[in-house]
Amino acid sequence: MKDHEISSDKVSSTVNALLIIDVQEKIIRPIFNKDLIIKNGKKLLYAYQILEENIFVSEQNPLKLGGTITELLPKAGFRKIEKMEFSLAKIEEFTKELKNKKVTNLIVCGIETHICIQQTVLDFLKKGFEVFLISDSMGSRNKADHEIALQRMTQKGAILTTTESIIFELCKTADRKEFKEIRNIIMS
Repeated sequence: MKDHEISSDKVSSTVNALLIIDVQEKIIRPIFNKDLIIKNGKKLLYAYQILEENIFVSEQNPLKLGGTITELLPKAGFRKIEKMEFSLAKIEEFTKELKNKKVTNLIVCGIETHICIQQTVLDFLKKGFEVFLISDSMGSRNKADHEIALQRMTQKGAILTTTESIIFELCKTADRKEFKEIRNIIMS
């Protein structure tokens, strides 16, 4: 598929899942631009909880690296995946759950872009999923690692976007009853 063929219909015509990858206490501390990543991640999570279903939170080796920071834990209705694998796509039970729910689009945020996110995204692209990278809601310790990983994933077919852009794509219209609440989240 060519870039000019990608439209906002891609998000609205299929089943989405939000993946919040490894935003854990010990991992977040040295992340470049972590305050902005947390702020945007919260906006994305709050809006997504209003507009969509299928939220998954992963934790890399939580016994050693701690749990997900409270700001990015959904209120309810999510599934937590504890893992040792860097790629979520290597966890058969999780991949099977996505297929059972007929999920085709993955909306990805979290850390670190060049490790767990990149391996997850590249593997899910190979499995035929459409992947949206929320570039301002993810990061790495080093800015260069983040930027190169984004380039690599987009070269393989992932779609690069921002928090605000994906929220408005999910919302679709200002006529929607939730729009005022969504607008307030964006403006916060």
